[in-house]
Formats: sequence, C-alpha cells, structure tokens
Amino acid sequence: MATTTLRQCMRDVSPYLLLLVIVSTLGPLQFGFHLAELNAPQDVISCRVPKSTVSSRLSAAFTAWTSPSSSNRAVTTTAALPGCIPMNDAQFAVVSSMFTIGGLVGALAGGPISSARGRLFAMRLTGLFFIVGSVLLTLGTSITTMSIGRILSGVGAGAATVIVPIYISEVAPPRERGTFGAMTQVSINVGILGTQTLGYFLSSQSTWRWIFGIGIVIATLQLLGLSVVPESPAWLATHKNVSQAKRTLQRIRGKHYDIEEETAFWDSGATSPEEEALLDGSSTTLVESGPRRASVSSKASSKSNSNIGFFEIIKDVQYRPALVAAMGVMCAQQLCGINSIIMYSVSLLKDLLPINSAVLTIIISAINLITTIACSPLPDKFGRKACLLLSIFGQGTSALALALSIVFGAKILSAIAVLFFVAFFAVGLGPVPFILASEMVGPEAVGAVQSCCLGANYIATFLVAQFFPIINLALNERFGGAGWVYFIFTGLAALCGLFVLWRVPETKGKKDADEVWGRTRRLD
Repeated sequence: MATTTLRQCMRDVSPYLLLLVIVSTLGPLQFGFHLAELNAPQDVISCRVPKSTVSSRLSAAFTAWTSPSSSNRAVTTTAALPGCIPMNDAQFAVVSSMFTIGGLVGALAGGPISSARGRLFAMRLTGLFFIVGSVLLTLGTSITTMSIGRILSGVGAGAATVIVPIYISEVAPPRERGTFGAMTQVSINVGILGTQTLGYFLSSQSTWRWIFGIGIVIATLQLLGLSVVPESPAWLATHKNVSQAKRTLQRIRGKHYDIEEETAFWDSGATSPEEEALLDGSSTTLVESGPRRASVSSKASSKSNSNIGFFEIIKDVQYRPALVAAMGVMCAQQLCGINSIIMYSVSLLKDLLPINSAVLTIIISAINLITTIACSPLPDKFGRKACLLLSIFGQGTSALALALSIVFGAKILSAIAVLFFVAFFAVGLGPVPFILASEMVGPEAVGAVQSCCLGANYIATFLVAQFFPIINLALNERFGGAGWVYFIFTGLAALCGLFVLWRVPETKGKKDADEVWGRTRRLD
C-alpha cells in the first residue's frame, strides 16, 4: 500500500511543481527566520553581554581571509554602526513584539489582496516587505529603527502565512494536498533552525548584524525565484481566464498528465473553480455517483465566483461556527506557549540547564523540524481533531513538568521537558491550524476566514512576545526562583483542550463544509 502511494505521488509530482513549492515556501521560511532572529543575540544586541567566543573567531577568520582593502571597508562600515543598542527587558520585548503587530496587518491584508490581485502579486509584495525590513534591521542604530524593521518584516510574514498555504493547495495534485499542506510549517521550522544556528555562531558585537543581512539575501532569492512562478490556475479560472488556467495547470502537472478531471468544473460552472483546489482529499471523491455537488457550503451555489468579505463572514450565522473554531485553534497554537521557547529560550534557560542554552535552542529547533516532517502524515491518518488534542495534552503536561523541574532544580528533567514540549507542538498545533480554514468553509469564504485566523494568531503571538518576559520576571521575583510562568501555560493548555473538544469538528475525510457541519447539501 505504501509503495503504491509512493509511486502515485511520484507520478503526480513534477520537478516544476517541486520548484514552485520551494520558491513559494521561502515566504513562511522567513516568518520562522524573523520570528526567532533576536533570540540568540539578545544579550549582545541589548548591550548586556559582549560575547566573544566562536563568533569572534569566525569574524577574525573572515577578516583575515579578505583582502586588506576589503577589511578596511568592513572596519569602516562596522565603526559607523554601534556594536549594540542599550535596551532593558521591557524595551527589548517591545522590539520583539513589533514583529507580531506587522504580522497582524499582513495577515488581515494578505487574503483580500491575493483574492483581488492574485496570489503571485501578493507573494512578490511580501518579498519587498522582507527586503526593506531586513535592511532596516541590519543598519538599525536605535530602538525605533529596529522596531520599524520588525514591523515591516512582520507584514511580509503575516501575509505569507495566509497566501502561501492557499497557493500550495491550489497547485498541488488532489491526492497530495495533505502532504504538501504541511510544507508551510516545515519551512517555518527550517527558518527557525537556520536563524538559531546563525545566532549561535554570530552573537558578538561585530557580527550580529550579519544575521539580519542574511535575511536580505533570502528575500532577494525569493523575489528572483518568483519570476519563474506562475499565477495559481484556480485563481485564473475564478477570474474567467480558463484557457490560461488550463495551460498553466498542464505545465505544472507535466505534458503527459491528464488534467481533465481537475478542470471539469471550471467549464461547467457547477462549482467554484477553487473548490477542488482548496479541499484536502483524494481526487477520487471529487465526482459523486449521483448529481454533481453544487457548492462547498450552502451558500456557495449562489456565490461560486465571488469572495465574501470580513464583515459578511462575521455577520453570517452560517460561517460563525467555522470562524470561531478556526480562530480558536489559531490562538491555541500560541497560548500553549511555543513561542516562549522559540523567542526567549536562550535567556530563559540560561544557567538553568546543564548544557549551553544556545546549543539547546539549536537542538530544540532541529527536533521541531524533524518531528514536523515525521508527523506530517498523522492528521490524514488519525484526524485533525485527534492530533490537536494529543498536541495540546502533550504540551500542557510538558509545561507542568518544565515548571516543576525548574522550581526544584532538576536540570536534566528541564532539558527533557523542553524537548517534549516542542515535539508535541509538531504533532498537531504546528501544522493543523493552517489547513482547517479551507476545510471548514467554502472557497468563497476561505480568504477572509484565513485572514481572520492569522490575525487572531498574531494577536496571541503578540501577547506572548510582549508579556511573557514581563510576567516571567514578576513571578520569579514574587515567588523566588524561575519556572513559575509555565504553570500558567499548563492552565492555558487545559482551557485550549476543552475548546477543541467542544467547538472544533473533525474534518478528516469530509468532502465539503456541509458535511463537516452536518448540513443538508443543496444540489442543482
């Protein structure tokens, strides 16, 4: 069975499709990159610890390798910029959390822009935000400049996490949409691992700006790569350019691939052209034995070629349960505490664990990436809801173990608890929230719902980024010692688990939103 599935996947996936996925996921990769870029060099940037270990040796080697003239220019450039920017905990938290403010703006704007102007235009726009934001961070000399750079990078990241999952679902073969859907979270974890590793080697006053400079390189590669990426065929078909949509889809699938089944609905008008592209399921279920489905939701038949806006979604009682469920899961992704580790692990775990906290952070990021890849088939095998509940239970239990181990000084247990905390995130809370919106509503509403969900996600991320270090410090001073904040994450995990149990439906194996919510399907 596995061999048959692998052979089918190899037939369906062309090298050109792989190129499109790699280029498009450079956007989410930069989300992970910028999310964690301040973690390792935090003490150096804020003028607390002038680190000069591995990074200084790398800097010296680089200087010796370059020519004298190049070295003089490098010294002059470095001298023009301060080696650090004085910041206390609250000020550093502001700089860090500005990324989520920009992310909120990008998430809310990304869906409408991609629906109106196209996925490709929107992805190119995110590349420009990434470049400008990275330039300001690289050359930043004040808290204000760094904050503006973080905001602009956040706008690009917020929009990318809305647009890219939709684009991938629209270009991926029907049988492999579940697997390709996990690529967004995989690329985010690649970005996190990359920036944590760079931070370990480049955390010195003379080299920390290189981390942000590499962000410029990645954004430039993204824009260059997007020059060979076509517009989404489903979006083209929605905007009455069916012939070009078919040519584009044929190019993506390969010359000998039969695209007739995928494009049948584009000509017939029986369903929205985005319907089949946004569903995560097997193409063998696309056509039923009886009449063809008229819609993905009870309103899709009348709005098959239109997009529903934010206010319509909020006011419409039909979409409200899906909106609440999807937004709740997106908030749970952050409120269970994953970014307390991703963004602050180096300073949080310093002197608490038996190994260097920066090294542990790299190990954490690697485990996050490996487990995300390994667990990517689980939502299709066991169900979305089951994976979410297992993930939340695991993170809550790990948070409790982490809190107790830090309070009582069990350093080995603390390290193990951190690793399990991250591993359980990859089981469900990492990948599943990004695919739920397109499975719980029809294509006419997915753009608005996805933007609302990512907006809620960035608000929750802002709360963690802004208030975690402040609450952590206050609790440590109040009770003495560290680790008390993870009791709060344990309680939040329990609340999130109850929410998923009561308000989130299972979408695995459901053909459309009507079946997810148990509504009577309307047929033409």
